[in-house]
Amino acid sequence: MKVDLNSDLGESFGRYKLGLDEEVMKYISSANIATGWHAGDPIVMRKTVRLAKENSVAVGAHPGYPDLLGFGRRYMKLSPEEARNYILYQVGALYAFARAEGLELQHVKPHGALYNALVKEEELARAVIEGIADFDRKLIFVTLSGSRPAEIAEEMGVKVAHEVFADRAYNPDGTLVPRSKPGAVIHDKDEIAERVVSMVKDGGVRAINGEWVELKADTICVHGDNPKAVEIAKYIRDVLEREGVKIVPMKEIVR
Repeated sequence: MKVDLNSDLGESFGRYKLGLDEEVMKYISSANIATGWHAGDPIVMRKTVRLAKENSVAVGAHPGYPDLLGFGRRYMKLSPEEARNYILYQVGALYAFARAEGLELQHVKPHGALYNALVKEEELARAVIEGIADFDRKLIFVTLSGSRPAEIAEEMGVKVAHEVFADRAYNPDGTLVPRSKPGAVIHDKDEIAERVVSMVKDGGVRAINGEWVELKADTICVHGDNPKAVEIAKYIRDVLEREGVKIVPMKEIVR
């Protein structure tokens, strides 16, 4: 049994440092690197790509809304043309740094509010996937496990990695509980590890109301922007490996 561990990295900007990239990178297999619109800048992008290379971690683009002040967590209404070209622009930016370091891009994972909007807006999801395909159809599109965007990508012949979240609570319909609601983010590492094992080995997890939610887990998101990020990432990896689960980049899972 195999699974990928991914984390959103490269989210510092100028003089502002966010996240624990150097430490978290040691325990993941794929890095989602910010592309400069919700976070990151050219210096941070290259530094993060180089850090991934040093740790033999696969790299992917993490494009979002053009919203540095809101960290890409505020919804924006985009036309399909805007969405398609915004994605193409940001993926191309990270590709330049990956190529400069002798790496290939593995995947594209939309960020924050854009990621959530894709689950609700089919037209937007289609446009984003088209932007990915415009660049390279071999790129893996990372999206919420079992969601409509995953189905659309498969219909369009684009590779999909079904993503689950280690530290987020789920609604009964398989969507994430909004961060604004109590219990949305889980902090206890033992509970997080137990849920991750359930998602990987049992194919699902208990929703916030106790109902069983079926999930396909190709890749697990481990957030890198909280004080316990390193401890949690290491603990999740250790627990999964003890359970006989091999940690590999998503390109070894999604064919």
